[in-house]
Amino acid sequence: MFGAATVVAAAASAAALSAGTASAAPGSAVLGGSSGIVLGGATSCSLTSIGTDNAGRLVGLTAGHCGPAGTAVSAEAAPGAGVIGTVAASDGGTGLDYAVIEFDPARVTPVRTVGATTIAGLAGPPAPGGTVCGNGRSSGFDCGVVWGTVDGREINQSCSQPGDSGGPVTVGDQLVGMNQGRLAGLGGIRFNVPCVAAAFPVHSPAYFQPIGPILTAIDNSGGVGAGFRPI
Repeated sequence: MFGAATVVAAAASAAALSAGTASAAPGSAVLGGSSGIVLGGATSCSLTSIGTDNAGRLVGLTAGHCGPAGTAVSAEAAPGAGVIGTVAASDGGTGLDYAVIEFDPARVTPVRTVGATTIAGLAGPPAPGGTVCGNGRSSGFDCGVVWGTVDGREINQSCSQPGDSGGPVTVGDQLVGMNQGRLAGLGGIRFNVPCVAAAFPVHSPAYFQPIGPILTAIDNSGGVGAGFRPI
């Protein structure tokens, strides 16, 4: 769960912009939660959220397995903007599996709303039986029931395809987690049924890491991204 200061800061920062109304500076990339990003010129992933840290830097989050620290980041929808940021920290796809990106504010226009997803605050994930919605550059927007928790990750029936890693998981306009992949088996039992489209519900469940432990780990590092709050 989040401390009161984190939630208040996130709400104040979100109130500073009306959703989806930011205008792009010439030559900049418009980015928000679920935007497609390219890491190292080759790996496509999705942005969890964009915001600022306690040093005023423009930062974003994505999955750690998308790229190690030092990896250059570009915007899939705005290749002409060139390199717009760099992975400042990554756990390398282990543990919480998150990465922090430091963006060049001269090359990025941050927004709260991308497609059907608006991120206006932070919250904890719902209990089993609740519904979450994911959004990613491959599958787009999709919602599914939460089945339960396995190894700290929340298992849910939303669509997850390659490239969706890092995408936001939301309840309403609250960010509750980061999509990190598709569950292909459990306890030696394989059930790897890829999702072919968000509208087709028969597939292996996805899993996400709750945003709370990720932000706590970033805060504890004291580096880029510490004190993160969505715009």
